[in-house]
Amino acid sequence: MIHVSPLALANDDRMQRSFHRHRRLLGWLCQGWMLLAAMAAMGILNAPCVGQTTEQRPNVLVLLADDQGWGDLSLNGNSNLATPNIDSLAKDGASFRHFYVCQVCAPTRAEFLTGRYYPRTGVSGVTRGEERLNADETTIAQVFQKAGYATGCFGKWHNGTQPPYHPNFRGFDEFYGFTSGHWGHYFSPPLDKNGQRVRGKGFLPDDLTSHALEFIRANRERPFFCYVPFNTPHSPMMVPDRFYEKFDGAEMKMQHRDPKLEDVMMTRAALALCENLDWNVGRLLRGLDELGLRERTIVVYFSDNGPNSYRWNGGMKGRKGSLDEGGVRSPCLVRWPGRVAAGAELKSIAGAIDLLPTLAELASVSLNVAKPLDGISTASWLTGGDAGGNADRVIYSCKVGKPGGRPQVSVRSQRFRLDATSRVFDVNADPGQRHDVSAEHPDEARQLTKLAREHGEQMAIAFSRNLDRPFPVGYAEATMLPARDGEPHGGIQRSSKAPNNSFFTKWSSREGYITWDVDVQRSGVYEVVVRYTCPPGNVGARVRIGCGDAEPAEATVETAFDPPLYDKSKERVADSHYFVKDFRPLTLGKLQLSEGRGQLKLDATHAPGPGVIDVHSIDLNFVSPARK
Repeated sequence: MIHVSPLALANDDRMQRSFHRHRRLLGWLCQGWMLLAAMAAMGILNAPCVGQTTEQRPNVLVLLADDQGWGDLSLNGNSNLATPNIDSLAKDGASFRHFYVCQVCAPTRAEFLTGRYYPRTGVSGVTRGEERLNADETTIAQVFQKAGYATGCFGKWHNGTQPPYHPNFRGFDEFYGFTSGHWGHYFSPPLDKNGQRVRGKGFLPDDLTSHALEFIRANRERPFFCYVPFNTPHSPMMVPDRFYEKFDGAEMKMQHRDPKLEDVMMTRAALALCENLDWNVGRLLRGLDELGLRERTIVVYFSDNGPNSYRWNGGMKGRKGSLDEGGVRSPCLVRWPGRVAAGAELKSIAGAIDLLPTLAELASVSLNVAKPLDGISTASWLTGGDAGGNADRVIYSCKVGKPGGRPQVSVRSQRFRLDATSRVFDVNADPGQRHDVSAEHPDEARQLTKLAREHGEQMAIAFSRNLDRPFPVGYAEATMLPARDGEPHGGIQRSSKAPNNSFFTKWSSREGYITWDVDVQRSGVYEVVVRYTCPPGNVGARVRIGCGDAEPAEATVETAFDPPLYDKSKERVADSHYFVKDFRPLTLGKLQLSEGRGQLKLDATHAPGPGVIDVHSIDLNFVSPARK
């Protein structure tokens, strides 16, 4: 077969329209390679391989679990639960036995989306803006969207809320889910559908799966890239009865290596959530079968970090948040019938940074990205067998730490792990990291230490470039600023210790106020809406919002709205700190904002009762250009 190089039709809309009009004609002319080569030279052909059209490219379905450990699968030896559908992906496809992600959620998502180590991408944490993926990064969705794929994301995004960080601005045609780092309730919660507030239906992982299946059905006649980042088994540990019954009161046959650390109630709930995940994976796989898409679809399954509690994890050291094996090793399963060998076990190290180049090569999609990748393509390992991979390769795990501080770095080679305290372990033989072998392997220890130092220095520089980032306003017609991204003052508190899904409460006097650090992208007049609750005794409070010298917008709270917190009866762990309730919109009026950086301040000018309001978020809706 004669191969021609990928062509860049670039951004010429006229040429792209011409290509799509003539694509069927090109299919008839594919018999002559000389003619195809001529067309390639003329810039008409957009397929990277002779005879392959957009319709013939494989679909891609990426499934990402949230806080599921390597050991939370029966595939990996855990007899506490059964995950037959997920296990089937390894039976019918390949499993990476040493696959690495980050120690927490948002960094892993950034590495998957970009193929780059997360400190380079603007991501440094999991909340209050640290989770945002820089707008100049190229995402895997943009790569596939540019190649003609329908793209959809259904679940937990966790890489930015406001445009241009929102998934609809990062290459996804469709989005349904939530953009925060965790969600406070899993039964019919408030969600985001393409930037609009909607209400979910039923148990959240089930609902996400249903929307993903709708997307797959709607796009079955064209190639699609479907990303399903599930929200479980991340807390809150809410799970339907029919999945929890099996584990309610059950003794764990397999426990954490230090059983005294294990919270058995947490383990039971986590494993029940994992079995629900498996059920939903089964729904997706059956959906592909029913539509005749099994052979035409690449399915990938992995998790974003180690387990969110101390439970059985193959004896490995560490859990979520740790740079040790147990904190960053994830299952990774890839199925593509007829192309990826069934039952293959790939022993070479790989990671989330490799999925973008790997999937692009498998799908014959041009890898046009703006910045150099850290990941490598493992496509040849999947389709031709793992012939040792890259023997000299290492994969880094990093915690960027505080501004000005030195990052913690762990380095994984094919055999060894240098941990964040400079000890060396032969993790192939000692996954529990119990015996430091740096004295027995001094050359390897010196080399790994050198690599860790150099990587840490690079990541510290990258991190320092992303420290001061206000929240953009006016990039799109509507901007939502949640409580998560604001700062409370004067006694106001968050509803929970984790900012991600919190709201502001305890606003007890006029001394309290809330601020948001913003960067106005477009000067103009904005309508301001605050999402609030207010008990009857606080009706009459007058709240105001301003920014710099602009005339503030303000309104009186005339309607009491004091709904109860959502029911937590399906929460299986005591003392949960997640609290969710409904909020009501109150229009404060119009506020003229000037382009540039400023501080939005929400305060109260009148508080006749014992308090003011609880605040979920504010909306800034562009109305018109700035008044002269």
